[in-house]
Amino acid sequence: MVDSEGILTRLRAEGYAISPSYDGADLVVVNTCGFIESAVHESLDAIGEALAQNGRVIVTGCLGAKGDVVRKTHPRVLAVTGPDALDEVMTAVHEHLPKPSDPFVDLVPPQGIKLTPKHYAYLKISEGCNHRCTFCIIPSLRGDLVSRPIGEVMREAENLVKAGVRELLVISQDTSAYGVDLKYRTGFWGGKPLKTRMSDLAVALGELGVWVRLHYVYPYPHVDEVIPLMAQGRILPYIDVPFQHASPRILKLMKRPASGEDNLERIRAWRRICPDITIRSTFIAGFPGETEDEFRELLDFLSEAELDRVGCFAYSPVEGAKANELDGALDAEVREERRARLMRLQEKISARRLERKVGKALDVLVDEVTPGSAVARSAADAPEIDGVVRVEGAKGVSPGDRLRVKVTRADAHDLWARMH
Repeated sequence: MVDSEGILTRLRAEGYAISPSYDGADLVVVNTCGFIESAVHESLDAIGEALAQNGRVIVTGCLGAKGDVVRKTHPRVLAVTGPDALDEVMTAVHEHLPKPSDPFVDLVPPQGIKLTPKHYAYLKISEGCNHRCTFCIIPSLRGDLVSRPIGEVMREAENLVKAGVRELLVISQDTSAYGVDLKYRTGFWGGKPLKTRMSDLAVALGELGVWVRLHYVYPYPHVDEVIPLMAQGRILPYIDVPFQHASPRILKLMKRPASGEDNLERIRAWRRICPDITIRSTFIAGFPGETEDEFRELLDFLSEAELDRVGCFAYSPVEGAKANELDGALDAEVREERRARLMRLQEKISARRLERKVGKALDVLVDEVTPGSAVARSAADAPEIDGVVRVEGAKGVSPGDRLRVKVTRADAHDLWARMH
């Protein structure tokens, strides 16, 4: 999404208009994912649809980095680029649709073109990853970690807030590694020195007066530094940590940092510092060689950790991933059965944790308004991936409004509330 926003911003800056439909467009740009197999199929289907509906298609994104997959499947595409390739995309656009002579730069707002609602935005702080997890090919698609200068990140954040954004969602492939490639170089924001580090960035973003939410945070020891900021209300008490598994042997095969026991103790420590913290994570079920006992170890970890929000993927053999070379590949049926079993357990855990919120007052951010009610999110809810708070009897509110509500009931994923 953020890469697409960059392309849209550049197109508008050069005077191109954006069409809401295929038939109204002179050219179509398809931004793709090439990570797991289902994403590859979805991307190829999207390219096929664009070719059928319009016929003049440029392809960019991760799928473009996977050799000639796109060209073999769809030889009619005009151009193919890889990820994070704004200049190459624009070169292809210029070749097939020469840019207008009058750019009208003033038509582009300082925050750029955004695909999200006006009240929240994603803030990408780096590109690429230094890890070599055996199930992942992101480093081969997007390269090693490259952190954005902290002054540049803060200027973008300020422009977004000035434009009415009420929530910033910090994203990257590895948010906790921010700045390691720059040796935590000191930058400047508002004339003050600021180190290129996740904790320093969190402090600075916390001064903007909006919700700040951290995604994709590896469980390094220095992550503990941001938990007190959550307890102090400077950033949201929410952290998205992709643990992936709990068995020490499987984590080693995955080449993941930390062990299940380390992570359990860290979760306990975080909750001691910030009792209201929401912990989201993702896991892989059916990794090559995973035994039933090791899967049960993961289930035991979930029961003990009582994470608030969990996603689970059945292992997908991604072309080019080292995990494909491991012994003990599991049948697709076994992988899916374990994924479903994990999610059934998590549903019970989630329902228990949400039930504890009934009767309590919460601050929420409104996303949608319907007659007499509103769909909102609390600090515990990231857009699109977590639950929502359905506010009954909400009147005179608009998307982006902050409300104080009282929770009346809960299910396994969502809350219901009334104006407090």
